[in-house]
Parts: sequence; structure tokens; C-alpha cells
Amino acid sequence: MSDRVAIVTGAGSGIGRGIAQHLAGNGVSVVVADVDDDSGQETVAQIAGAGGTAMFVHTDVRLAADAQAMVGACIGEYGTPDYLVNNAGLVTMTPFLELPEEEWDLVLDVDVKGQFLCGQAFSRALVAAGRGGAIVNIGSVESEVITASGDHCQVHYNVAKGGVKMLTKGMAFELARHDIRVNGINPGTIDTEFAGPPTERGREFVLARSLIKRLGQPADIARAVSFLLS
Repeated sequence: MSDRVAIVTGAGSGIGRGIAQHLAGNGVSVVVADVDDDSGQETVAQIAGAGGTAMFVHTDVRLAADAQAMVGACIGEYGTPDYLVNNAGLVTMTPFLELPEEEWDLVLDVDVKGQFLCGQAFSRALVAAGRGGAIVNIGSVESEVITASGDHCQVHYNVAKGGVKMLTKGMAFELARHDIRVNGINPGTIDTEFAGPPTERGREFVLARSLIKRLGQPADIARAVSFLLS
């Protein structure tokens, strides 16, 4: 994968940071896209410190202009990208009866609309350049099942990740003719602070329902992403 170029959204922390670091470690020049400037710059610094190549681009994936600027910045620095990892995501824990419309919109805009906008901007650039490439969309096991601790789940998050699943299939169908491969990964519980700092009670809840008594690690997802892109 050396001399390839990848854009990773939500790469300032968690799974996204793990993916960016893994790709950079394999010789990929990485565009770290995130709405959090400090964490995004920290990822770039860690990659550079390990001898990799990366740049940061402030990106709010909910905005078409940001998605286009992200791809444009990549082209300006490294050339047309080869890979896109649609990883940026958001979850909140509000019960259904208390869920405000604004919170529903926020989660679906980041988790589904963001993947649509970034995938479209990336794919348009590849088609214009007459090149193929690969996309991996990060979904969730919650696109298939409801998980709940207590008396409520994250219904808006389930809906969003279900949307990612079908978005991935639709993108794969339409982009195949342009030699752009699209795949998805649905992680289970990964040991990050995605939904807040992990608690011992939360770990026990997950591990009690896991056949293998181990939380997933960002590196697990990063290796799967690398395989699907390669």
C-alpha cells in the first residue's frame, strides 16, 4: 500500500485514529479529517513521530462544502486519493421518549449524511481523474441488533447505522462501474471513549454477553480496513 493516499474521517480519536496510524505505518499518506482540531493535529503528530506522512484538514462531515474542501486539500498536497474511510460518527444516549428533534438530526446528519457527502466528493474526484479506488464505510453491529443497558437503547443510532448499511450497498452498486469498490465494517464494542469514558460496569455488561471475553481494539478494525482497501 506504499505510495497510496487515504482520507480517514473522524481520525482524531478512537477507531479513526487507529485506522489512520495503521495505514500510515504501511506507507500510506493519510489525510486526517476531523471536526476537532486539537485531536486531529495530535493524530498527525503521532503519525509523524512514528515516521509516517499525514496532514490535518478540519472537516465537518455534515457540510458538502467541507467534504469537497477535504478532498481538494488532499489533491493539493498528495494528489488524487486512492482510499476513503468513512469513519466519523456520533452517538448519544437519550431515551426515545425524551429524544429531541435536534439530537435526532445531529446523529443522522453525522453518521449517515456525512458518509454520503464524503463518499460523493471522493468518488467525483476519482471519476474526474479517470481512476478507481476503494471506500470503507464504518457502521456498527447496532445496524442489526438492539443493545440496551437498563430500560432504553439508542434508537436514533440504530436507525443511523442501519442507513449506513444500505448506503454502503447502494454505493457499491453504483460505483462499481467506475472501478470504485465499496465495503462496510460493523464493529461491535471497541475499547475507546466513543460513548464516553468506559466504566467497569459497562465493561462487565459487554463482556458478559461476549463469547470471547475481550473488548475489541481499534487495531482490530484497522487491520480489517487495510485488507478491504488493499
